[in-house]
Amino acid sequence: MAIEMLYFAWVREKIGVEGERVDPPATVATVTDLIDWLAARGGGHAEAFEDPARLRAAVDQHFAPLDTAIAGAREIAIFPPVTGG
Repeated sequence: MAIEMLYFAWVREKIGVEGERVDPPATVATVTDLIDWLAARGGGHAEAFEDPARLRAAVDQHFAPLDTAIAGAREIAIFPPVTGG
């Protein structure tokens, strides 16, 4: 199940790319699982995902809590909390 990942703001800066295509194993069932799996790659991924509480996600362009299932997802965006002003 290939997923198009999109990264924004400091998440993108730490990872070093604005996006990538990933094919997580079947054991990766939620956004949290995906973040943990990506962090295990080390480097910028580990740094960007070291504190999942600081992250937000969108699954197929809809804001989603990190415990959202990713089965069938085509695109997942990871970004810091959005603030207005």
